[in-house]
Amino acid sequence: MDKYSERILRELKLDGRQSNVELADKIGLSPSATLRRVQELERSGVIKGYRAVLDMNQLGVGFVAYVTIGLSNHSKQSQQQFEAHIQRAAEVTECHNVTGSCEFLLRVETTDLVAYKRFHTDVLGEIPQVDSIMTLVVMDTPKDAR
Repeated sequence: MDKYSERILRELKLDGRQSNVELADKIGLSPSATLRRVQELERSGVIKGYRAVLDMNQLGVGFVAYVTIGLSNHSKQSQQQFEAHIQRAAEVTECHNVTGSCEFLLRVETTDLVAYKRFHTDVLGEIPQVDSIMTLVVMDTPKDAR
């Protein structure tokens, strides 16, 4: 990884839709050299893909929360069973296995508080491995670089 590859990654992270010519101009390489580098970064798996940043409010997502989950059993099987349940939950947009006082941190997106309560009760509350649930409601997002 040299300075040009790092600059390519930084620029693509800011705007993955810019043309190769624009990208080449910004990093100071020819378009053909830039394209070869981008393709190699894709081939090697450093660049895993490209995505669109969506306006969640326009899509009907009015409630976002981070939810910590403590499991009643800390075995590998218990974790895998919990993860299998979460894979089926459309409201969960991120699931992280973390260290600390809980095993998992979830990002949950729903239309509103009523929908979240339903998810909390009907989904999280019905997973046998779940011992504790703590909800942190997102009130504002001054920075989101995901």
